[in-house]
Amino acid sequence: MDTAFLAGPRPAAGLDVSRRGFLLGAAAAAGGGLLVGFRRAEAAESGATDAAPVNPLEAYVHVRPDGGVTVLSAHFDMGQGSYHGLATLVVEELGADWTKVDVVGATGNTRAYGNLAWGGTAQGTGGSSTMVSSWRRYRTAGAAARMMLVAAAARAWNVPAAEITVDRGVLRHGADRRAGFGDMAAAAAALPVPAEVPLKAPGDWTQIGNGDLKRFDRAGKTTGRQDFTIDVRLPGMLTAVPVHPPRFGAKVKSFDAAPAKAVKGVVDVVETPRGLAVVADHTWAAMRGREALFVQWDETGAETRGSDEILADYTRRAAGAPDAWARQDGDLDGALAGAAKVVEATYTFPYLAHAAMEPLNAVARRAEDGVIEVWGGLQNTDTYHQAAARTAGVDPSRVRMHMMKSGGGFGRRGSPDSDVIIEAVAAAKALAWRAPVKMQWTREDDMAGGRYRPAYVHHMKAGLDADGNLVAWYDHIVGQSILRDVGFPLPDGAIDQISVEGSSTLPYAVPNLSVGLTTTQVGVPVLWWRSVGSTHTGYATEAFFDEVAEAAGRDPVAFRLSLLAEHPRHAAVLRAVAEMADWGGPVPAGRHRGVALHESFRSVVAQVAEVSVEGGTVRVHRVWCAVDCGVAVNPDVVKAQMEGAIGFGLGAVMGEELTLTGGVVDQTNYDGYTPLRIDAMPQVEVRILPSANAPTGVGEPGVPPLGPAVANAVHRATGKRLRRLPFARELG
Repeated sequence: MDTAFLAGPRPAAGLDVSRRGFLLGAAAAAGGGLLVGFRRAEAAESGATDAAPVNPLEAYVHVRPDGGVTVLSAHFDMGQGSYHGLATLVVEELGADWTKVDVVGATGNTRAYGNLAWGGTAQGTGGSSTMVSSWRRYRTAGAAARMMLVAAAARAWNVPAAEITVDRGVLRHGADRRAGFGDMAAAAAALPVPAEVPLKAPGDWTQIGNGDLKRFDRAGKTTGRQDFTIDVRLPGMLTAVPVHPPRFGAKVKSFDAAPAKAVKGVVDVVETPRGLAVVADHTWAAMRGREALFVQWDETGAETRGSDEILADYTRRAAGAPDAWARQDGDLDGALAGAAKVVEATYTFPYLAHAAMEPLNAVARRAEDGVIEVWGGLQNTDTYHQAAARTAGVDPSRVRMHMMKSGGGFGRRGSPDSDVIIEAVAAAKALAWRAPVKMQWTREDDMAGGRYRPAYVHHMKAGLDADGNLVAWYDHIVGQSILRDVGFPLPDGAIDQISVEGSSTLPYAVPNLSVGLTTTQVGVPVLWWRSVGSTHTGYATEAFFDEVAEAAGRDPVAFRLSLLAEHPRHAAVLRAVAEMADWGGPVPAGRHRGVALHESFRSVVAQVAEVSVEGGTVRVHRVWCAVDCGVAVNPDVVKAQMEGAIGFGLGAVMGEELTLTGGVVDQTNYDGYTPLRIDAMPQVEVRILPSANAPTGVGEPGVPPLGPAVANAVHRATGKRLRRLPFARELG
């Protein structure tokens, strides 16, 4: 695409994207219209050959000849509402008509679509970073497109641009002149890009922060018109199901494909990087063929321990000294030795599955032009692109990725080993590309297929002086390193910050504080899971804090506030949730309340849970939630994410647990692995604290405080501390 570039936007505050930044550009789109987007400045100015995109999706905003607007998303939407957020940023500055707005996933140009929260060097979605990455550049693209459309209209009408108004996709001058976006799109594309692109002041926003603005894509999801990867249908497409070893680390020793091929509809049995795949005319035939397949596995390098054995080993190691220190403030040993009272506890966390509604899947084919095409939930977009190219044996420029919306992910669709993507490509390649192949995992494949939230053990100590002041805090964490397990080698002695985040960043003012880490070597594949390290550190720190508060004879909210003088955001959120719940006020008979506070992904969330306990059964009736996430681009989405996170987190602490016996996963479907049922969802009230700061994450931060808030309430109800998750282990 022949595009002119001029000086353009800067990255959002706090994001050091690159030394040179980005350049803004525009061009006529294929088929007409106006494209507006960015490229890296260093590539464009150097004349580097790779300054041209792999595919024409260079821009962020396409104003179509029909007057509609397509927002090209750098990020993957798996239900978190990112497409709606990006559309809101564009519509705010562009003045488009919501009824004519669409959002599609864009791939193939890291310079344009690199995640700015990750340094801009790779395209991907994760860490609740979509709005962090998009906050400035999508608004700038929308504003630039509006300025160019206005300039085109001003030239056509021979009037000052300042006299033209823009509203709902229409340009107007006085009462006589009007034109739709489509009428001016081609002329706008021929104009120079403005060197300066001012953005609206917050006081002029009508879309950003609009609490009445509902998601533009809700109709398709509620009526079933929304397409997911599982819905992809291509002419002549075959369906494959994977054949994975029952124990992680095992490999195919031999197999007899004849019984599988004898099943009507089975086309072939092919090898994949993780095992085998049965390919058939349709899913049922592939599944029946797999049942008939005979495979011998080489388990020489397989993990054969059960989860109880693994956790018992963790507990023993947690009682000893850490292998490395993530944080050491003051003199911990001296403070503990001189403490008037020492509180000590061990917290145990199981493996957890992601258990998204849509199991993993991907589609691969070789198009007529020889380009390899892949459809899927591309959370790690660039990684999957490169993996598909390697598996197909072609240059990455010969691979075209199609970013599909997905029915949930919670981190599972961001696996750096690109598992389901390379399985789809490998299966299609093994068939000599004679037909498109959909690799479709079943629920059982998805549940037992690896990549879990790691199991962890925390051994904790705290010291109180004679006046009940918290003078010492110690947390020894034992568990697997996600980074190392997914292929990011850590130097000797280095700390995987994912393992300790939320614990090493404890906000409370404790003069003597140490956080240690022992990283284990286990053959169970692990991965980030919604809120990642904070899934266990948030629970351990906040549940233990209540133990310490009780030992000090202090109210849990007041005690926390007394230690948050240097963290006003945390204090404000905690005060807000205490006010919402009328903390300290009357509580309905038979009910009890607990509180928790945690920061993750730059957002601070506090929650109060109201529970009752009857016959060992915990019922969570209400949850109050206060959140500081910077500017709330879409308040309705923020509330939905908090509500969803509360349900997600509640299911995890109440009953979710993935166990292994002899190295084999025990739970393979929703009958054994039990996410929260709808009748157990509590009433939720969310308050978003006003902020002038740039947006921070909302997809994950609602999860960590829920578990400890409920556990602290259960203690008030029963006197029992819930130190091993899930609660069913302790109360069942």
